[in-house]
Amino acid sequence: MTTPRLTDRAALLRNRARAKGPMFLHDLAREELQDRLSVVNRTFTAPAIVTGFPGHWGDLLPGARVVPDTPVLDLVEGAHDLVIHAMALHWADDPIGQLVQARRALQPDGLFLGVLFGGQTLAELRAVLAQAESELRGGLSARILPMAEIRDLGAALQRAGFALPVADSLRQNVAYRDLNTLFSDLRAMGERNALAARPRQLTPRALFSKARRLYAGSFATPDGACMAGFELIFLSGWAPSADQPKPLRPGSATSRLADALGATEVPLPDAVKIPPKD
Repeated sequence: MTTPRLTDRAALLRNRARAKGPMFLHDLAREELQDRLSVVNRTFTAPAIVTGFPGHWGDLLPGARVVPDTPVLDLVEGAHDLVIHAMALHWADDPIGQLVQARRALQPDGLFLGVLFGGQTLAELRAVLAQAESELRGGLSARILPMAEIRDLGAALQRAGFALPVADSLRQNVAYRDLNTLFSDLRAMGERNALAARPRQLTPRALFSKARRLYAGSFATPDGACMAGFELIFLSGWAPSADQPKPLRPGSATSRLADALGATEVPLPDAVKIPPKD
């Protein structure tokens, strides 16, 4: 059976080739990843970066091997002590497969870091386009990429076999003059619609006119700007290794938390008894 495709890969590559910036969300993601790497007590000597934007991410780490985010990653098993998946995982047809390949490319106790757009990205635009299209055309079309929620991505790290998996998010709200400015930013970042099921016919002008009115009515600031939310989800996990710390078995503690904190333990009062009704 053929696996359904989420992404039209050819359209995605065209969109990325036309991306001319500003890449301010990529810049924010870079800064966050650099901060996270700075607190890891490790010197990485064989890093790899998986991305659809080599010109923007290729210089993140000295000597890093940069590979495209193709369905089969050009990574050698056990060749790297660090793999970074940069701003591309949200377009993957098989995100867990991408994570599994990244883990296999790591040496034991190697680190994986990933960053991608999360499920709260463009929630406002998604809502107004859905309402406008349902009112005008009686149905919905695939206009915005469905993006994973943080809890699903945390579970995906576990399914991919990473030890000590962590997923956290960063929300960035951006004020735009109007919807056209937002659309221009999405084009500049290579994030136009590249869904395999996207509509191919010309979108009626009335649809975007109605969407603009709905957006202005629901998501405008007092000065008339349009607010758009972006969610960046950061993933981290380690390739399993025998010398990694393991969680203790529940009930195996040999000392009390109060003793470790130097605190006085105060017993809870008895539950208040409620008198029966007459």
